[in-house]
Amino acid sequence: MARFIKRSSKTIGLPPGSLVHVGESRTAQVKITVIDYDEQNFIEKEVSAEECFPFKDKPSVTWINVDGVHQIDIIEKIGLHFGLHPLVLEDIMNTGQRPKMEDFEDYIFIVLKMLYHSEKDDEIKAEQISLVLGKNFVLSFQETEGDVFDFVRDRLRNGKGRIRKVSADYLTYSLLDAIIDNYFIILEKIGEAVEEMEDKLIANPIPETLQAIHYMKRELIFLRKSVWPLREVISGLQRGESKLIHKSTQLYIRDMYDHTIQVIDTIETFRDMISGMLDIYMSSVSNKMNEVMKVLTIFAAIFIPLTFVAGVYGMNFSPDASPLNMPELNFFLGYPLVLILMASIGGIMLLYFKRKKWL
Repeated sequence: MARFIKRSSKTIGLPPGSLVHVGESRTAQVKITVIDYDEQNFIEKEVSAEECFPFKDKPSVTWINVDGVHQIDIIEKIGLHFGLHPLVLEDIMNTGQRPKMEDFEDYIFIVLKMLYHSEKDDEIKAEQISLVLGKNFVLSFQETEGDVFDFVRDRLRNGKGRIRKVSADYLTYSLLDAIIDNYFIILEKIGEAVEEMEDKLIANPIPETLQAIHYMKRELIFLRKSVWPLREVISGLQRGESKLIHKSTQLYIRDMYDHTIQVIDTIETFRDMISGMLDIYMSSVSNKMNEVMKVLTIFAAIFIPLTFVAGVYGMNFSPDASPLNMPELNFFLGYPLVLILMASIGGIMLLYFKRKKWL
């Protein structure tokens, strides 16, 4: 349940804008990295909170990435210098935020989820990413070190493409696009798992298959919760009239919106497939039970007349006491004849069942 609901009891009763870290407890030192660039120049270095302040008013584009949102003093210093609203800082430190976009005129605040597959736990993990787009800077806040932005960093270092020729809004688009592209990698792994599960379900449905289906259903619910609101975020960027987003970038945001819709449609398709697999499993189990019951019923039907014959000849009324009693008790071949009769009855019933296609 912790994957779906973050424990926010620490913030109960506090005034709005109070800075309290909500999320997994972390002790690692916060790491701040600055990338400052234009078409001709490029600087990348690790700095302290105070050392990144001069980059706010530089004409070049600056990307300040903060790995760790659990140290209040650092988040507060950066927020105060860059003019971020206290409620924005509160949302940055509360890692249970729903993906959203807010336009504050001087800057745009974006929250979304970065997803990755944990090989250790064999489940999808989500990390909150907070982006702040200013006139010539982008702030990114992550819960921990490690992200999906390596391709963006390589393009900046090598000067590939148009990223170093344009403004900060294109950098924000590139970061968002990297996160959304990573969703497709997650969906590919889920798709492979769904296909494998479907094959096992058709071949031999077992209780372990049902457990796997329920597990995959929970994963898709978690994935949908993380991705579904992103459509509103990208749509807000696309339809917004912020002066921070240029018309040349709008076309790329529109393409990113299409990717988001594709991700959501794929998730919904997988959810429908999983729901159908549950129905198939229940039908398969029911069919197996019906087959078992059919075999048992046929055996019971065969042995009912045999039991009747055995019961009749088990009464042992002596023919010496009355001529109306069983004369067969004195037959020399009485016992073999009764066995042959019982075998004949069973064989005739089996042939009848096969003719009716009950077997």
